[in-house]
Amino acid sequence: MFRNKDKGKSGAKGTRTFGATSQTNESEHTEYPFRLNLYVCHLMTFLRAESPASYDRPPLYEVTLEDFETCALDRLRILAEIESSFARNRPRDELNTVTENQCRKYLPLNSNTAMKVDLEEQRRNDHLGHFVLRLAFCRSEELRRRFVKAESTLFKVRYETDDRAERAQFLAAQAFEWKKIEEAEKRSFAKELDAFEIKQQQKSGESEFYKVPWTRVPDLVAKRRVFLRAGYAYVPSKELSSFVFNEFERKLEMALEVTAFYTIISQLSENRQHTARMLPRMDEDTRLVPILNNLSQGFLAGVPSEWVNSSATGDEIRADMIDDLARKHFPMCMRNLHECLVRDHHLKHYGRLQYGLFLKVLGLSIDEAIVFWRKSFSNITDDKFNKEYKYNIRHSYGLEGKRANYPAKSCQQILTTDKPGVGDCHGCPYRHFSSENLQTALLSAYSSQGLTSTDLHEIVRTVKDGHYHVACTRVFEITHASRGVKKGEGIGEGDSVIHPNQYATRSIELEKPGETAMVVES
Repeated sequence: MFRNKDKGKSGAKGTRTFGATSQTNESEHTEYPFRLNLYVCHLMTFLRAESPASYDRPPLYEVTLEDFETCALDRLRILAEIESSFARNRPRDELNTVTENQCRKYLPLNSNTAMKVDLEEQRRNDHLGHFVLRLAFCRSEELRRRFVKAESTLFKVRYETDDRAERAQFLAAQAFEWKKIEEAEKRSFAKELDAFEIKQQQKSGESEFYKVPWTRVPDLVAKRRVFLRAGYAYVPSKELSSFVFNEFERKLEMALEVTAFYTIISQLSENRQHTARMLPRMDEDTRLVPILNNLSQGFLAGVPSEWVNSSATGDEIRADMIDDLARKHFPMCMRNLHECLVRDHHLKHYGRLQYGLFLKVLGLSIDEAIVFWRKSFSNITDDKFNKEYKYNIRHSYGLEGKRANYPAKSCQQILTTDKPGVGDCHGCPYRHFSSENLQTALLSAYSSQGLTSTDLHEIVRTVKDGHYHVACTRVFEITHASRGVKKGEGIGEGDSVIHPNQYATRSIELEKPGETAMVVES
């Protein structure tokens, strides 16, 4: 499945097949008849070479490592925003709107009637991204639980917005365990079934009913919206979507468990030649492990992706502006670093790295950076500063060493790498501060911008649930309410904070004359 960027060299060094032999015919995996899918992927599905190519099988074609990662990241952005919506208690209508917007931006999936779009490419990317994320999120119960919840929500949004005719064709093509009841059976239970039609405000005898095992629709049983008889639930056609959603979730959970236990299965199998095709040997492929680890860490941190501000020119802010900018516009992580620097006239290595790259991307030039850090380190001599610190400052700007242009750290990197120890000031306060210290720091930093003690309960609850970026986003909304930012809008269009520079840049934009919360830079 995987190969290096040179697509013209099939079988070149670095090529890796996933789920099929290299003789798989191209026509066998180009059929995506439906926009919707159930991602049914049982153990035997891997082994049936005659099975038609569709969403119920893993991708059986070669892709570059770049596509492997890109498709997964695009899908992860959507799933992480769905999880963020749950953490922010968004109403269902708002959650649907946000999810649809994210899908249009990162993972468009049009119906069969769409014109001038490559439907097959869209569905192939959707297919690939799901299975890559399955590899990343199958490795722990917590990851599987969060992945299934987010994927189920994405499926529901797509199902409810799908074209009616295409949705009917999709349902007809699935081997669901339901059976449409005949008229004779319907008449024998007419009184009971009529009662459900009245409850749903439909005319008696107008609905069609389907028999399904009652264990497949527990939510309908709990709400008393079905008639139960002999182990079956009689489900009105209007309520069949509940069965479909439950089936999606059930089969995805089963498929994730199969993926998680692949290693054990392959070791016990009598025919390892076949089972070895199911998944690549992760412990033998040093290219894939870092990608999958990064994806799973990003999901646990609740962060969709890294944010890049292309407008920074390197000469937009001066050293003497930073005190004022920190007080008005910096997120809590950078506000804390700045206050520690002012108080101690020093920051340890990781603190200087996190804060220095943030200021660089914000627009502090190399000359202004040297002025700023020299002034901040006021308790040391010029000679000591030049020998021990100036080189590292120039190095971070790509002017020394290997001359790399280092980006600022994203929320994901801050949350998952270089955990702070005693005396360190770097990291994410929402994750690394105690609850009491966090509340004190928030009130000290943002009370002048509208944050009150009554807001802390919601923020602390979100932090305890592990949604650190959601807590940061909520602080942004509260402290920018005077600029027209409302609860649920985030930094714009409902997006969550995913990068410290994103927070600061948006805050600075909102302060400009004529700027409102409705104008958002993408």
